[in-house]
Amino acid sequence: MSQARHVELEIVSDLNEIGARDWDACAGGDKPDAHPVDPFSVHRFLLALESSGSVGPGTGWSPRHVVARLKKRVIAVMPMYLKAHSQGEYVFDHNWAHAFVQAGGQYYPKLQVAVPFTPATGRRFLTRPGFEETGQAALVEGAVRIASDNELSSLHVTYCTSAEAKAGQAMGLLHRTGQQFHWENRNYNDFTAFEADLSSRKRKAVRRERRKAADFGGRIHVLTGDDIQPVHWDAFWQFYQDTGARKWGTPYLTRAFFDLAHETMREDILLIMAEIDGRWVAGALNFIGADTLFGRYWGCIDNHAFMHFELCYYQAIEFAIANGLQRVEAGAQGEHKLSRGYMPVTTHSLHWIRDRGFRDAVARYLEAEKEAVDEEIDILAGYGPYRQKQETSDE
Repeated sequence: MSQARHVELEIVSDLNEIGARDWDACAGGDKPDAHPVDPFSVHRFLLALESSGSVGPGTGWSPRHVVARLKKRVIAVMPMYLKAHSQGEYVFDHNWAHAFVQAGGQYYPKLQVAVPFTPATGRRFLTRPGFEETGQAALVEGAVRIASDNELSSLHVTYCTSAEAKAGQAMGLLHRTGQQFHWENRNYNDFTAFEADLSSRKRKAVRRERRKAADFGGRIHVLTGDDIQPVHWDAFWQFYQDTGARKWGTPYLTRAFFDLAHETMREDILLIMAEIDGRWVAGALNFIGADTLFGRYWGCIDNHAFMHFELCYYQAIEFAIANGLQRVEAGAQGEHKLSRGYMPVTTHSLHWIRDRGFRDAVARYLEAEKEAVDEEIDILAGYGPYRQKQETSDE
C-alpha cells in the first residue's frame, strides 16, 4: 500500500451516499454542456440502474461501490458489485465457476467491477485528474483486500481500458483479452465517403441492403434529447422485452430504468425508430459519448429485411459521421458486423483469484486464450471489407 497508504477507503451500498459532483469529478461526467467520455460510468446512469431496481435486492447485483478519499477529499471511485451469479457480464466465467465448484469450492458470491449489462470499454478505476496513480493503486489494492478479507473466491474487472489492464497486471492481477467489432471514423465527410472506402463487392452489398431496408413501407426517425417522447419509450420497451426474452429469458432492465434515463440522460441518448403509419415497428437504443456512439439494445415487433443492420449499424455510422464521433461500438459478439465496416478490436479484463492453485490454472488458460484471440483477430482483420489501395472506387 506504499502509493496509497494515506488514502481512506469506504464501501457504499447506495450510490446516493456519494454525491453526483464527487463521483462525476472522477468519472469525467462533470461538464454539463458536453457528453461524458463514458456515459455508462457517470453517476446518473449507475443511479438509474439502482433506483429502477435493475440492480439491487433480488437481482444478484448488490452495489458495493468503493470511494477513496485523501484528506477527506474524494480522489477516486469504482463501481463494484457483489455478484451471486455470472449473468449480465459478457466476459464469461461460467466454466471457471463450474470447475471451482466441481473441485469443492464456493465460487459465489464474487466481486465484479463493471457497469452492469454493458459490454462497453471504459475506465473502471475512476480517478480525479491529478490523482491517477494514487487513486488507481488505492482502488485496486483495496478491492483485492476486500475480497481477501471476506474470503470471496474472486474479483473481476471487466471491459476496462488497455491502460488499466496494463497497470492492473503490474499490480498482480490476471489479464484477459477478448474481442469485439468497432467502426472507426476515417475522417469521412458523409456515408458516401465511407462507402467509397469499401471494396467494390462490399460496397454494392451495403447499398443493396440499405435499399431493401428502406423499402419497408415507413419512415426512420433519428431522435435525441427533447425529441424523444414517452410514446417512443413505450414502443421501445416492447422491442426490448421481445429481444430480451429470446436472448436470455428475462430482460435485465426494468421499465422504470428507461423513464429515469430519459429524465436525466436524454441528451446523451440516441433512439433510432422505424414507424409505419403511426405504428412503431423497430428501434435501436444508443448512448452518445464524447467521441464514441455506443449501441446498446435493439428490438422489433415486425420482421423487415435488413432492418436490424440499417437501424443498428448504418444509421449509427451516419450519426457518428454527422456529429464528428470517432467510433461506433456496437456491443458484444457478431461477426456479421465485419462486412458492414466494423473491425475486430481487443477488449480487456482483469481478475484476481484467492485460491493459489486455481489461480495458476486460470493463468495458464488465459495465456492460451490470448494467443487464440490474437490469432482470430488477425484472421478476421484479413477479411475486412475495406478496399486495397490499388483498387479504385466504382459505382
